[in-house]
Amino acid sequence: MKKDSNDYVIRVLDSPLKVNAAEWNALLAAQSPGEAVNPFMRHEYLAALHESGSATPETGWTPCFVTLWKGDALAGACALYLKDHSYGEYVFDHAWANAYQQHGLPYYPKAVAAVPFTPVPGARLLARTPAERTLLVKALVAWCTEEDLSSLHLLFTADEDVAACQEAGLMLRHTVQFHWSGPPSGYRDFDDFLASLSQEKRKKIRQERRKVQDAGISFRWSQGKEISDADWDFFYRCYERTYYEHGNAPYLSRDFFQRMQDTMPENWLLFVAEHGADGQRRPIATSLIAISPNPAGANGQLHAQNRPLTAYGRYWGALARVDCLHFEACYYQPLQWCIEHGYQRFEGGAQGEHKMARALLPVKTTSAHWLAHPAFADAVERFLEREGAGIANYMEDLERRNPFKRESPPSQAKPAV
Repeated sequence: MKKDSNDYVIRVLDSPLKVNAAEWNALLAAQSPGEAVNPFMRHEYLAALHESGSATPETGWTPCFVTLWKGDALAGACALYLKDHSYGEYVFDHAWANAYQQHGLPYYPKAVAAVPFTPVPGARLLARTPAERTLLVKALVAWCTEEDLSSLHLLFTADEDVAACQEAGLMLRHTVQFHWSGPPSGYRDFDDFLASLSQEKRKKIRQERRKVQDAGISFRWSQGKEISDADWDFFYRCYERTYYEHGNAPYLSRDFFQRMQDTMPENWLLFVAEHGADGQRRPIATSLIAISPNPAGANGQLHAQNRPLTAYGRYWGALARVDCLHFEACYYQPLQWCIEHGYQRFEGGAQGEHKMARALLPVKTTSAHWLAHPAFADAVERFLEREGAGIANYMEDLERRNPFKRESPPSQAKPAV
């Protein structure tokens, strides 16, 4: 516990379970009015990562949740972790760690403000006011200095976080993701959406969808509590297999997804691909999508608080190889569902230039960094200037390859928070 000059009290907690869930979620809901509430920053999500053993000291994620108090009121909070590796972050700093090692300096442990294994943009500095947000990030830097840590990294930050980090003197780094954004009036149906694309892209998508259909594959979807235990089990079987095929153990345990089913089912949408004749169809692949729930149902594009509805592509896996099945399960089925249910944004996850051909446009995401060592901080700052210029050129090149008709390009997607 520590007091600052304005009588705020700073407490660092070693578990998300030591933060009151209702207070955390109320603070989260107050961030970025007009935007969808980010399901990955919900207390239930962070608690499930911890309780399931997915993000714990044993897996290299030691929670040090920083909270800011004004009297008995929670004024600010940050999900902070000490890391002894750089896996599960999606903002890559392996070269920085190698440079430290070459100079005989320790890079780990470092401090990371992020949602483990989840490269979704959103608020990282939960605060009631801009001044309290700036105070919170300064408290993070002060704590890292006291703990003799090499660095602090806030990943996939919201615009409000960026402003606070700049005021506190942190360095900014940019990466590119690919998001789909519907027009304000929405699309009538998937064919109406296709009509907005160039002839080449429209033809390609229809060809890819036809390949899946001709292979005898059909899809069904279920949402929330309608997702059965058997479907959750099958999903995890596919998810686990995908990781092992790439030579890695899965980041998230089956227990984590059980907790998602139990504590926040309204945030999940599952697509299941099935193959075979009627009456004998068997599941062969799944795609799990996170959503900002719509209390008003499927009528209209805004939910009760007038916040745009957002879907997030998350996990997929298959037990059989079918040409173009990945595109259908991870992009076309979710996009069709979004159009039919009034969702205005679909975030396709980290990286993947191929997503542009599926009408997901480039969006710049931002992280913020502080390095304790002055010489390394200076070197990284120069590197980020060069990298930032490269990202700007890359974005310009991507914009020239926009898949939409030139006479009516859609507005760029904005990262959800």
